[in-house]
Amino acid sequence: MSRLGLVRELGDLGVGDRALVGGKSASLGELCQAGFRVPAGYVVTVRAFELALRALDPDGTIRGEIGRLPAGDPGAIASTTERIRTRIAVSPLPDDVRDQITARYRSLATTENGDVAVAVRSSATGEDGAETSFAGLQDSYLWVRGERDLLARVRDCWASLYNAEAVGYRLRMKIAEQGLAMAVVIQRMVNPRCAGVMFTCSPTTGDRSVIAIEGCWGLGSALVSGDVTPDSFVISKVTGEIVRRAVGVKLRLHRAGPGGTGVTADDVPGPLQEAACLQDAEVAALAQLGRRVEDHYGAPQDIEWAITEGASPGESVVLLQSRPETVWTRRRTDPVATPKARAVDHVFEQLGRVSRIAPAAPAAPADPTTGPER
Repeated sequence: MSRLGLVRELGDLGVGDRALVGGKSASLGELCQAGFRVPAGYVVTVRAFELALRALDPDGTIRGEIGRLPAGDPGAIASTTERIRTRIAVSPLPDDVRDQITARYRSLATTENGDVAVAVRSSATGEDGAETSFAGLQDSYLWVRGERDLLARVRDCWASLYNAEAVGYRLRMKIAEQGLAMAVVIQRMVNPRCAGVMFTCSPTTGDRSVIAIEGCWGLGSALVSGDVTPDSFVISKVTGEIVRRAVGVKLRLHRAGPGGTGVTADDVPGPLQEAACLQDAEVAALAQLGRRVEDHYGAPQDIEWAITEGASPGESVVLLQSRPETVWTRRRTDPVATPKARAVDHVFEQLGRVSRIAPAAPAAPADPTTGPER
């Protein structure tokens, strides 16, 4: 297999590169190409995954084992996938793969002293599609620092292709293992005051005349994990008005852990617990951005966003992901699909999980207005 194309710059990619870099990476690259603000980064392509898997499993027994598992036997799925994940996570990377990953990592740190903090996110070739989506079934890691930890997290993302939940889903959906692969997107972390999600149609009714936004202080992982009741806003696409709002009592926030590594959960300072994390002007700016993204793709989108501190006016909002809306798209063709009772419930199903959230530190709570990224 060619050693060329083991890593690719994010800004060089687009939706036509899904087979090479997976759904998440292709979408992020497409957003970059369209002029949207996305954190800088690069992608470890499926060629690197295939090279590493071939070195580990030259006979292709892993995919064969997965393909023969009975969809209705969760015990067999769990035991087989655990063994496979362990093999992948502890296996050394081929030299070319290791060297290209670390060389691009060092290029991200050219303006900083020491190791740059990055997000390491899974990007499977079958996720984030309009018909099937197993986003949320593979791993992502925030605030990763240093080459050693970076390489370990890349292997963990590869291994998460064989999570029991992901394999069980593929077996139920009859998605073939042959040709399925995992890319990994590595992006510079940003420091948001708040972060969240945006749906360019209502996730509860499918109404395409509105945009629904949810947000929380600090990292959006607090929202995804269910640690916080987010603020929510519904905006009319016709008038631009906020037609409904609910400010949650936000007791917890996620931020960078000690030394700027990993993620920890902390208490929200008292004055901010019942304060909206978004001003009305920011809600309007996000809604306008959501309409632009939807117009670009020509279909309703689920979007992850963050608002950073200290950025120039008009440059504080960054996009962390956009994927096709699937619940109501499927419902229009398949009456079995069921909408969620709350928008946040849809978030839990659609967004990737973030691993290793540490318990709150005993020190005084951090001010989320200077807090970390989603």
